[in-house]
Amino acid sequence: MKNVVVIGLGKVGSLVATLLSKRFQVTGIDKVKPPVEIPFSFKAGDISQNSFLEEILLHADAVVSCMPYNLNLPIAQLANRKGIHYFDLTEDVGTTAAIREMAKDSKAVMVPQCGLAPGFIGIVGTDLAKRFTKIRDIELRVGALPRYPNGLMGYSFTWSPAGVVNEYLNDAEVIHNGVRKMVPSLEGIEMINIEGQEFEAFSTSGGLGTMCETFEGKLDTLNYKTIRYPGHCSLMRFLLYELILKEKRELVEQILTEAKPAVQQDVVYVYAVVEGWKGKLLEREEFYRAYHPIKIDGQHWRAISWTTAASIVSVVEMVADGALPNKGFIKQEEITLEAFLKTSTGNLFD
Repeated sequence: MKNVVVIGLGKVGSLVATLLSKRFQVTGIDKVKPPVEIPFSFKAGDISQNSFLEEILLHADAVVSCMPYNLNLPIAQLANRKGIHYFDLTEDVGTTAAIREMAKDSKAVMVPQCGLAPGFIGIVGTDLAKRFTKIRDIELRVGALPRYPNGLMGYSFTWSPAGVVNEYLNDAEVIHNGVRKMVPSLEGIEMINIEGQEFEAFSTSGGLGTMCETFEGKLDTLNYKTIRYPGHCSLMRFLLYELILKEKRELVEQILTEAKPAVQQDVVYVYAVVEGWKGKLLEREEFYRAYHPIKIDGQHWRAISWTTAASIVSVVEMVADGALPNKGFIKQEEITLEAFLKTSTGNLFD
């Protein structure tokens, strides 16, 4: 793997391209060039134009899509036809299912869901689960939040508003009482106390990736919930359901983006709990981290940007190094946490 194309140079994609450029020949693609100095080649264009997409992937060995979930499938289809490696950040279940189907006869790897959730949280949860003889519960929680919230919603859109709305509206897959099922998002609300700060957590779609399939028949409970400041969930339910804006996704995205712009000081909480038996003893293992903004090559990066970017770049590195298969579909839970943390970008999580 030498030539990597990164499509979408927004809050995450520009850092993905920057990190990859330390090792690969990278070409970044977007309609407009980023306003800061970039250490990789840039080509402007519209990927909805098939001829342009064909052109930029002509000599690529891999493509990394940092586009909103609804724009990933044509990129994945072309990558599959050309036999080049494909990676993305999608949380969308339908998109992932389509990519998995085409990966059955792929000549390269197809690895969707390489972000935080799905992605890193699944790697962490599976690592904890391997320490048990028999598992009872896996509960995974992630929250990307403003460090100093204001307003009733206590939120800012530090990543794709389209992705946030999508995971709030689609049903979430879980295992409950040993049965694999779908539950409504914005339900199952619980309170969490992290280092004296109170949060709420509730079901959202896509965070488990393919884990329900992997762990079906092996445990009683498996679920993923998004962490927010208290009161957020009820306000989103009011907006989407009482005001009946659930059918007007673009309008909701516009309203929320204008009302809650991204902040520079954010925090990402990653929390995983696994309970089960080690021999005859019932035990509990936990993983908790709070990630804050950092500087990379002298530039400030929000916590959500660098954690998401480092997640996908680490997986690209592992494929390039032969630490993962070089063709077919790769589930996030097939990636070991130890190998992930040993990559040059994965060690940022330590």
